[in-house]
Amino acid sequence: MLMKKFFFYLMVVLYVAAGVNHFLNPQVYLRIMPRPFPYPLEAVYLSGVLESLFGLGLLFAATRKWSAWGLILLLIAVFPANISMAIHHESFPVPVYFHYIRIPLQFVLIWWAYLYTRHDPFTVQGPQVSPPSASR
Repeated sequence: MLMKKFFFYLMVVLYVAAGVNHFLNPQVYLRIMPRPFPYPLEAVYLSGVLESLFGLGLLFAATRKWSAWGLILLLIAVFPANISMAIHHESFPVPVYFHYIRIPLQFVLIWWAYLYTRHDPFTVQGPQVSPPSASR
């Protein structure tokens, strides 16, 4: 149970921090935008807002499922930026393997968000037992 809480809150913090970082360091995100993308700065800010909102939305049971789906859609939407970053890896001051690790990591992040579309992160899901039928 402690690990479930840790990973849940880690996810919230990571998405909120990443979203805020879009406003603190937009140039980082502008550099990974696919070259012909229209309105790149606006897209960076919009993705930052959505990342933060969906991250915070995970905290509330009423919005958790929709926030998790929003994160999944956002991760899919920004996937071309990860591909662009891998293609233009020489423009970034990190080892080339980092760019190729990010691509499959995106699928891990999608799976992680998907976990919160199905049930409360703090309950243990046991087998579903149907009540006995009342037969007369």
